[in-house]
Amino acid sequence: MLSAFLVEDNPLIRENLSAALAELAPVEMIGWAAGEEDARHWFSAHDDWQLAIVDLFLEDGNGLGVLRALQARSAAQRVVVLTNYATADIRTRCAALGADAVFDKSSEIEALALYCDRLSSTGT
Repeated sequence: MLSAFLVEDNPLIRENLSAALAELAPVEMIGWAAGEEDARHWFSAHDDWQLAIVDLFLEDGNGLGVLRALQARSAAQRVVVLTNYATADIRTRCAALGADAVFDKSSEIEALALYCDRLSSTGT
């Protein structure tokens, strides 16, 4: 079971994504933040997570700031971006900031679930 933290400002998306991943992959949501500041504070106080799922557009700040804050994470911790703006440029920028993968909210939820499943079964 992967311990995941979600950075997403939309309550409906948080709820639906948490339910979908719980059904499709071995993921346990251990918390969430709606903005960059709350996410940065949570991550600075916790190291017991395995996966961070980060949206780019947040209540305050943005997901790129969260990615910057997570660059010094443990090698066992993965960070993925889930956005409606998964353009080639955004994918490149996120990878440069240390994102392990980028998924499109509208068309790649199943790919995210498969990624989580592989991550859980391999531990990497």
